[in-house]
Amino acid sequence: MSNNKNHPFHLVEISPWPILGALSAMTIMSGAIVMFHKLNSNLLMFGLMTTLLIMYQWWRDISRESTFQGLHTFTVSMGMRWGMILFIVSEILFFVSFFWSFFHSALSPNIEMGMNWPPKGLSPFNPLQIPLLNTMILLSSGISVTWAHHSLMENNFKKASEGLMITIILGMYFTILQGYEYIEAPFTIADSAYGTTFFVATGFHGLHVIIGTTFLMVSLTRHLMNHFSSIHHFGFEAAAWYWHFVDVVWLFLYISIYWWGS
Repeated sequence: MSNNKNHPFHLVEISPWPILGALSAMTIMSGAIVMFHKLNSNLLMFGLMTTLLIMYQWWRDISRESTFQGLHTFTVSMGMRWGMILFIVSEILFFVSFFWSFFHSALSPNIEMGMNWPPKGLSPFNPLQIPLLNTMILLSSGISVTWAHHSLMENNFKKASEGLMITIILGMYFTILQGYEYIEAPFTIADSAYGTTFFVATGFHGLHVIIGTTFLMVSLTRHLMNHFSSIHHFGFEAAAWYWHFVDVVWLFLYISIYWWGS
């Protein structure tokens, strides 16, 4: 394809990654079925490894397009911004379904749970212990990622790096504490609707924290490789938006499930 064009859009080159990504996703699904029925995880592990390799190479190509090839014009960048906004909206609706389920069960607990919430005999977490600490950690990480963003816009390379590192460390700390909380939990996901809604909602949030931390680690790596400038850094901006979304969801989880629900 010729590099001469009279429009601001990015017409993507032919790439093997979409079809290979679809095949590797199908391999993961097939491997999960085999693991459930035959207790053999080899195909699942193969699918996960190929998916990770394809993700790395696909995103590597996108990074090249946005930096060295200069294909991400203002128009392309605006399209990506709207795509990220709509993705976050879809994630919000994803968590709305969990909150809907929680409040449906909490406001009118059925007779199988003794018409109590939490069910009688079930010990909920103390909201003033690890959950409160995790809340402070995520709020602090929201401050540090904002600091990193403003430092980047001011061309302060060192402060942006420090802010990103602090945010990543706080994200890892949150995940470790949540893992410890799960290990010490006095109930399981099988303990009535309370256990199910608790572990599904907080578990998916924990997964989003891991994804967001990985997103920020990739942004830090790209930042150290000078991929970002003060006016051209949407990769990092998208990571910051995602992290703020994770922060806000946790606040709702803490207030509703840990504090009000206990």
